[in-house]
Amino acid sequence: MLSKKTVLITGGTGSFGKKFIETILHRYPDVKKIIVFSRDELKQSELRMSYPPQQFPQLRFFIGDVRDKERVKQACEGVDVIIHAAAMKQVDTAEYNPTECIRTNVDGAENVIHAALECGVKDVVALSTDKACAPINLYGATKLASDKLFAAANNIKGSKDIKFSVVRYGNVMGSRGSVIPFFLSKREEGTLPITHEEMTRFNISLQDGVDLVMFAIENHLGGEIFIPKIPSYKILDVAKAVGPECKTTVVGIRPGEKLHEEMLTETDSINTIDLGDKYAILPSVSYMYTEEQFMKHHNAQKVPFGFKYNSGTNTEWETVESLRVLVKEHVDPTFEV
Repeated sequence: MLSKKTVLITGGTGSFGKKFIETILHRYPDVKKIIVFSRDELKQSELRMSYPPQQFPQLRFFIGDVRDKERVKQACEGVDVIIHAAAMKQVDTAEYNPTECIRTNVDGAENVIHAALECGVKDVVALSTDKACAPINLYGATKLASDKLFAAANNIKGSKDIKFSVVRYGNVMGSRGSVIPFFLSKREEGTLPITHEEMTRFNISLQDGVDLVMFAIENHLGGEIFIPKIPSYKILDVAKAVGPECKTTVVGIRPGEKLHEEMLTETDSINTIDLGDKYAILPSVSYMYTEEQFMKHHNAQKVPFGFKYNSGTNTEWETVESLRVLVKEHVDPTFEV
């Protein structure tokens, strides 16, 4: 799929980008080029030290911001596949700095789309978030707008051989700023702050997130929002798994935060198909394919009318024991209760 191809990943120095690079190099040692596009020179320098040029000549490090259309276009020259992972994603930061969030998440998405159209790119997959489903904070709203831009980009491609799609998933286990590393850092204090005792979240590993993107690259027709079927966890179970000896204190739900995360609403179900181990929300407006063609291509069926998918009503759950196994496997290999 990526053999002898040139791949650009925006936000390439983040948690996802690092795992994506590792996966490509392992599965496609003959990849032509991997361009890491991001605006943080220190993170690029640190990542470059992990991949010495003598051993990994296929890696390129490109300083730039997705807000800068011309710079994005320069980075896209000769590129076959784009993975758009760059985003401003801290909920509270976005609430306080709304215009900055819009410029990165919405204007940046538009810049990537137009650069891809102008440079002959073949496949574009953008990363979304469960917060884009029925958003209640600005971050989620900007990512929903971004999702709509990428889905609609398929309608303006004309005769160009290019496909745009999106992948959406929940909290990534062990990613920067997520709850498990936070709880691990708080264990020694003896108290773990809980936002709400009933709170639940979806859970996915970095590798599973990368594999979903790989699936999208290989299988998309264009316009789909792919959503994996993944387990949920209760925030109290995470606390018990990480620090069973610790006390918990309820600090309250933060501004812009949901009690249960959603990835599909009842209204989304009208345009949603079931692929077996994942769902796909089809574009509300598509001039390329009919719903029947999407279903045949993906060997899928329609979800029931009124179906919804959220972390509180999920049928698959992590337990305290399974969470401990996952923490050791994906977050901290030295973890012990």
